[in-house]
Amino acid sequence: MQHRCVRDLMTREVVRAGRDTAFKEIAKLLAQYGITAVPVVDDGDRPVGVVSEADVLRREADAITAEGLMTSPAVVARPQWTVVEAARVMESHHVKRLPVVDDAGRLIGVVSRSDLLRVFLRQDSAIREEIQGDVLTRTLGLAPHSVTVHVVDGRVTLNGTVGQASLTPVLERLCRGVDGVVDVRSHLGHKLNA
Repeated sequence: MQHRCVRDLMTREVVRAGRDTAFKEIAKLLAQYGITAVPVVDDGDRPVGVVSEADVLRREADAITAEGLMTSPAVVARPQWTVVEAARVMESHHVKRLPVVDDAGRLIGVVSRSDLLRVFLRQDSAIREEIQGDVLTRTLGLAPHSVTVHVVDGRVTLNGTVGQASLTPVLERLCRGVDGVVDVRSHLGHKLNA
């Protein structure tokens, strides 16, 4: 199974500011690009902070550059993180977006909460194909006709027969791990062991 990770969901074309970018220039960037925050980078393109709309609105009188406005240090993500890892970091740090950095700490993208939500907007047909191909056939080695998979709005219903009763909770857990699955219901019988 292939879980979507930050690299699959992030925005790669990142609007950024330097430490000395002026207050008005930051406000202009936010408006011009329709974004709600801008990462602030050092000379090596490494994030040192983030200036959000909220930071601009509650600006201190002496904050005339990005360095004075930004929330620092920047809380960052790695491209290989899962959606769950990124969401947990956002939640624990109370942020709505994360600059994404490479192994050298350089800015390569930004991932937002709305980017992470795209995982749950996968087409039902893509979810069904992944469960049938990856979970049932390749992972569990079940015959394609032994279990039918119905997916509606991310809700999976499994019907059919598996070899033993202990396989049912395993199959349900694997299905729940597929990106885009909201719920799993199974109506599975099992063959008696000889």
